[in-house]
Amino acid sequence: MTTARTPHRSAAPPGPWTSNNGLTIRDLVPAADRRAWVAAGHCPDRDLYSLFAAHVRRHPRREAVIDRAGSLDYRTLDRWVRHIAGRLRDAGLDHRDIIAVRLPNGRAAVAAELAVAALGAVALPYPAGPGTRDTLSLLRRSRARGAVLADPADIGLAPHLPDLRAVCAFGPGRPGVHSLCAQSRPLRPRPVDPEAPARILVSSGTESEPKMAAYSHNAVAGGRANYLRALHPGPGPMRNLLLVPLGSSYGSCGSYVTVAALGGTLILQDSHDPATTWDTLTRHRPTHVFAVPTLLRRLAEHPARPGEDVTGLHALVSSCTGLPETTAAACRERFRRPVIAVYGSTDGVNCHTAATGLGPGTGTGRPDPAVTGIRVLDARGRELPPGRTGEICARGPMTPLGYVADPGLDRRLRTPAGWVRTGDRGHLDERGRLHLEGRLAQIIDRGGYSISPAQLDRELGTHPAVAEAVCVPVPDPELGQRVCACVRQVPGGPRLTLADITAYLEDRRGLERRKLPELLLHLTEMPLTPTGKICHRTLTTLATTHHKTRHQR
Repeated sequence: MTTARTPHRSAAPPGPWTSNNGLTIRDLVPAADRRAWVAAGHCPDRDLYSLFAAHVRRHPRREAVIDRAGSLDYRTLDRWVRHIAGRLRDAGLDHRDIIAVRLPNGRAAVAAELAVAALGAVALPYPAGPGTRDTLSLLRRSRARGAVLADPADIGLAPHLPDLRAVCAFGPGRPGVHSLCAQSRPLRPRPVDPEAPARILVSSGTESEPKMAAYSHNAVAGGRANYLRALHPGPGPMRNLLLVPLGSSYGSCGSYVTVAALGGTLILQDSHDPATTWDTLTRHRPTHVFAVPTLLRRLAEHPARPGEDVTGLHALVSSCTGLPETTAAACRERFRRPVIAVYGSTDGVNCHTAATGLGPGTGTGRPDPAVTGIRVLDARGRELPPGRTGEICARGPMTPLGYVADPGLDRRLRTPAGWVRTGDRGHLDERGRLHLEGRLAQIIDRGGYSISPAQLDRELGTHPAVAEAVCVPVPDPELGQRVCACVRQVPGGPRLTLADITAYLEDRRGLERRKLPELLLHLTEMPLTPTGKICHRTLTTLATTHHKTRHQR
């Protein structure tokens, strides 16, 4: 947490922010709250490039980014950042432009994001990968004026985007594409309003098109940075190994937080291969590993080899989806380090177990006021007392300004006082710890009985023979839906039957019989999304097809 100080300027912008292409972003949090967070020291009241430049002056030789090409120190990275910013300027881009960044994990992606901040523009990073539908949707709705792209398929979409003024790429120039490697006069950055938008976080969520939430410089360098600070109470800078895409919501703790806000070292790799990750751990000695549970489980299960060394590693950090107890136990056994579970989302909620640990009854930890406050509300918007289940709502220094190009989402997911409605069910206990109970909308309806798949996933995750488990609905002509447990077992054990699983859930975990899975699908590997999370949509298709085929036989 930062120390309290008097802000040097008003923490509230004079009005809504409008891009050069006419896109308006409004701050839905009352200005008085923003000012109070600055006064309390929860937000630095400085823009991201200014914070980065201060680290360049203080420790120019510290490693800023490490990838498979080697390392870049802060001074070298800053020279490259200002050169890229100059190229963006030469391409006709300026402050108050929205610039998309779609690059694989590596130094170029970090430098491009920081260059957008140096220009005073707003970064719209999103994960690299196959497909062009999200590119068209995001750039069209955000009215992005520029884009830094790696995929030729994406670059070819420019004629379909009338607001797009400049497409940029690393490498040699080509018709219609500005090369970021060409000669340019480095940009001399100027300060930017800390309450102006800095980055747009993208999440597919359950919407038909990706959601876009706009975060200010203060929200990123304040609330989101405070979340990382709480993970590292020890001396010395953080050295964070990020095993998620920089363009994802979870990956937002990379360029703008680890490097610009905290002055740490960001370690990246463009592979999810466990052997590669263990080599990275031994060679570069990160203090923290950030990953989704599936990847952490693979690391824990990877056979040990001579020379492995996790010296300097403080903790493993898991987010994006629930952390099964068996996965946490396997990681503690393999790494001999704490495992921290994070409850967070693109929409602006965060709570983690860095202080409480993963012991019985700790839930997802206690909310940190330097990050975000949390309330639990009933269906009529009234705050519920401890122990009562309702919708989890959040507001604090990391709360985004609002959703981009979607006033309907603003009305549906933000209260008049600026609180974010997460769509998650949960409760706060008497000690102020948050307990997550699943999504409001993700309910399986079995013959009129509402079943929470999140609860089943959590309970199945305690079975010692289960490595990963996800319960999904399968259509049924009689009951509407039935529950299918999709299970990947711990290697080497006897194959579980449906009777084994239901007996465990009923006899050992105390679940009501009506909630028990009726179908079982064994998998040797879980399907993943581009961000490394388990793909529920693919699992639902697999389970439906599997059981339909078996029924036809």
